[in-house]
Amino acid sequence: MERGPARGDDHSGPVPEVPAPRAAIPGRIPLAVVVVDADGLISHWSTGARRLFGAAKEDAVGAPAVDLLPVSGALGTEEWDGPGADAADLGAQLGELPAAHGLAAYLGGGATYPTAGRARMAAAAGLVDLLWWAYPLAGPGPERLLVLAADAARLPGAGDHGADRRRHAPGFALHTDFPGAGQLARRLPDILPSMSPRESARIVAQVLELGYPVLEISQQERVPVTPDWGVPRRVERRARLQRAAEAERNPGAAATAAEPEPDLEHAAVRERLEFLNEVSGRIGSSLDLARTIQEVSQAVVPRFTDVAGTYLREQVVAGEGFPDGPPDATTLWHRVAVEHNDEPGRWDDVVPVGESMPFPVHTPFFQCMTTGRPVLIPRITEELGNAIAAQFEKRDISPLINGRSLLVVPLKARTVVLGFMILLRHPARTEFNDMDRVTGAELAARAGLVLDNARMYTLQENVAETLQDSMLPQIVPRMPGCDTATRYLPGTHLGRVGGDWFDTIKLPGSRTALVVGDVMGHGLNSAAMMGQLRTAVQTMAAIDMPPAQLLRGLDDLAQRLGDTYLATCLYAVYDPIGQRLTLANAGHVPPVLVRAADGRSELLRLPTGAPIGVGGVPFEAVTVPVAPGDRLVLCTDGLVEVRGEDIGVGLAALAESAAHPAASMDDACDAIIRALNVTDDRKDDVALLMARLNGIPPESVAEWRLRLDPREAGRARRLVAGQLTAWGLPSAVETAQLLVSEVVTNAVQHAHTERVVLRLVHTDALLCEVSDDDHALPQLLDAEPDAEFGRGLRVVSRLAREWGTSRTTTGKTVWFEQPLPGATRRGRH
Repeated sequence: MERGPARGDDHSGPVPEVPAPRAAIPGRIPLAVVVVDADGLISHWSTGARRLFGAAKEDAVGAPAVDLLPVSGALGTEEWDGPGADAADLGAQLGELPAAHGLAAYLGGGATYPTAGRARMAAAAGLVDLLWWAYPLAGPGPERLLVLAADAARLPGAGDHGADRRRHAPGFALHTDFPGAGQLARRLPDILPSMSPRESARIVAQVLELGYPVLEISQQERVPVTPDWGVPRRVERRARLQRAAEAERNPGAAATAAEPEPDLEHAAVRERLEFLNEVSGRIGSSLDLARTIQEVSQAVVPRFTDVAGTYLREQVVAGEGFPDGPPDATTLWHRVAVEHNDEPGRWDDVVPVGESMPFPVHTPFFQCMTTGRPVLIPRITEELGNAIAAQFEKRDISPLINGRSLLVVPLKARTVVLGFMILLRHPARTEFNDMDRVTGAELAARAGLVLDNARMYTLQENVAETLQDSMLPQIVPRMPGCDTATRYLPGTHLGRVGGDWFDTIKLPGSRTALVVGDVMGHGLNSAAMMGQLRTAVQTMAAIDMPPAQLLRGLDDLAQRLGDTYLATCLYAVYDPIGQRLTLANAGHVPPVLVRAADGRSELLRLPTGAPIGVGGVPFEAVTVPVAPGDRLVLCTDGLVEVRGEDIGVGLAALAESAAHPAASMDDACDAIIRALNVTDDRKDDVALLMARLNGIPPESVAEWRLRLDPREAGRARRLVAGQLTAWGLPSAVETAQLLVSEVVTNAVQHAHTERVVLRLVHTDALLCEVSDDDHALPQLLDAEPDAEFGRGLRVVSRLAREWGTSRTTTGKTVWFEQPLPGATRRGRH
C-alpha cells in the first residue's frame, strides 16, 4: 500500500517523482502489493510494486512471479532472528544461498502456509534490503498467493547496519494479539488489489484468519503494518502535477515513468467522510446522556486521537434547559468522560471523571467555548503546558500534555455551546492539521446534536417525573384504625407520565377514604386530568359526601372539562369504629378483600357503574362488614391486564397473591408485584393501594351528648379528665381540657337544637370531635387584644398537632388531634 489508500493502482502511465514523505512511523510504511495466480503468473502489480521492483504494470501482469521478484539471498539467524522468518531465511548468511532458497523458492514451490522474511534484492540502484510477507489463498478464484513487500530502508535506522537495524524484524500476529487489530481489519480492503468485491472479500477473510503482517520493533513492541493516514501538502501535490505535465511534454526525459499519481487528497477526504459516517452510526444508540457521552469518546479513540476528554456545562449534566447566557471565566465545566489509550491509571488519577472546574481566559478551552469554533495547537509548548497545568491544584498535568498535538472542538446545539471535547495526540503521532480541524468540527457537530437530543430527553423525563411526583399524594402509613402501603410504577413504553392515582383522605368520625383511579390514555393530558380529578375527590370528601354521590359529582366535573376525558375510579370509606366498608365503583377493576380469620381472599362484587365522563349513569354504593385485621387491596388495570389474556386471569392471580402471608404491608405489596410479573418494559402504569383494617375497639371510644347550655363546657372538661385518667393518660388532661372547652363553647353558642356531640378516640393520638347542627364552618380570626371573641381556634391551632373542620349531612364537625408522648397504641391488629 502506497502513501494513502491504493485505489488507483490500475492506471497505467508514467510515474512522476514523489516528494520525500514525512518521517516514517514503524508500522506505517509504503507497501508493494502483488497477487500471483495458480500458474505462478502475476495477476496484480501495484504502483508500490512498480517503485520497489522497477517493472511497469503492463510488463508485470501475466509475467512469471519468479522473474520479477529476483531475491538473491536471505538473512540468516546470526544477523536476523525476528519471529516468523521463513525456514530457508534462517538457514544461512547473507548472499550464501541461491535465489531458489528465498522468496523465489516460496513463489515457485506451491506454498500452503503464510510466511515472512527479510532478504536482499537486486535492483537498478543496487541491492535493496527487502521485507516481505506471503499469504497463500484458497477458493474458487484464480488467485493463489498474496505478497506484500516493503523497503526496510524506509524504517528509521533500519537501513543502517548495527544494533538499531536488529530491532526491526517481520513476523505474523493473529488479529487478537495486539491493540488496534480492529482498525487494521477495516483497513485491509484499502491495501488489497482493485478487484471484484467477491474476490476482495475472499482474500480479506483469509488474511484475517491467517494473521496480519507486523513489525516487531523490540520484544515489547509489535505493531501492524497499516496505511499512513495523511496526504501530502497542496504545494507538494501541485509540484507533482507540474512534473507530470513536464514528463508528457518531454517523454524522453521520463522514459521510466508509469501512471500518474492518484489524487491522494481526494482519497484522504473520502477516508475522513467514511470515518465520520462510521462514527455517526456508532453514537446515538441511546437517549441516555451518560451512555451517549461514552459512545462519543470511544468512537474517536484511538482512531482519530489518543486522548479524548469531554466537558459539559452544569445545566446540561443536571438535565435542565439551555444554559443561561454565554459562558465566561466563572462557568463551571463538568468532566464527564476521559477516554485514552495510554497505560491504565495514567490519566484517571490526574483528571478524574466527575470533577468540576472553570477555565481561565488565556486558555484555548476558553477560546473554544466562547467563540464556538475549534482551536488547533499543533504542539503544546512547555510554556503553554505549564499555564494549563496551573489550573489543576496539587496535580502536575504538564508531563501528560507537553509536546502533544491539541485540538479543542465545541459541542453545540442551535448555536449554544453545551460543552467541548479536548483531543490530544501522542508526540510520536502525526500532529493535527487543518483537515483534522475540519474533521473534528464535523464530528463535534454530530456529537453535539446527539447530546442535545439526549439532553432534551433527560429534561423531558425530569419534567415528567416532577409532574408525576407532585400529583401523587404523600400517603400517611398509619391513620386511625387503618395502616396503608402503596406502590406506583410508571409505564416505560409511553413515557413516565400517566393518569393512575391513589389517595387516602381523613374523614370525620375517625373514618378514612381510600381512593384509586385511572384516567384513560397516557401522557401530560392524562396526568393533568388526573390532577383535576384527584383535587375534586379531596374537595368533595372534605364535606363528607357519600361515595355514590361523590362519583356523581366527579362525572359532572369530567363532562364540564370536555367530552374527551374518561376515567375509572373506586371510592371506599372505612369506618373503624362501626367496622364497615362503604364502596362505590365507576368502571374500575374490583378490589380484593383478604379475611384475617381464615386468610381467604375474595373479589368484592360491586355494581360496576360506567366510567367517569360517560354521563347519565347512576352510581350505587355497597356496604361490606369487615373485621379487625382484614386487608383491602385496590389497584389499577395495569397490574392485572396482560395482552392477549382475559382480565379475569389477572384478577384471579391478584386474589391469590394477596392471600399469601407477609411480614409487613410493604412485603405484601412487593409479593403482589412479583407474583403478577410486573416487568420493567410494561406499557401501562401500575398503582397499588393496600390497607389493613385494624379497627378501633369500643373501649377506646367515649361519646357524650351535651345540652345547649354554656355551663356544658365545664361538664365537658370534667368528662374528658375522667376518661383520660381511666385510659392512663393523666399527663394529657390539662391540654385536652383547654382545647375541648374552647371547641364545645363555640358549638354550644352556634348550635340550633339540643344536639352537641363530644367524642374522644384513643389511638396513636387523642382524637377529639365536636359535632353540631350548624352548617357554618368556624374560621380562624386575627383577634384584637380587647376583643371578646375569636381566640378559641387560635388556641386550638397552637396546641393541637392537627385540627380541622368539615361539613356533614346534618351540620359540621370540628376536630383536633393531640399527641400522646409515650402512649402505646390500643387499637387491634
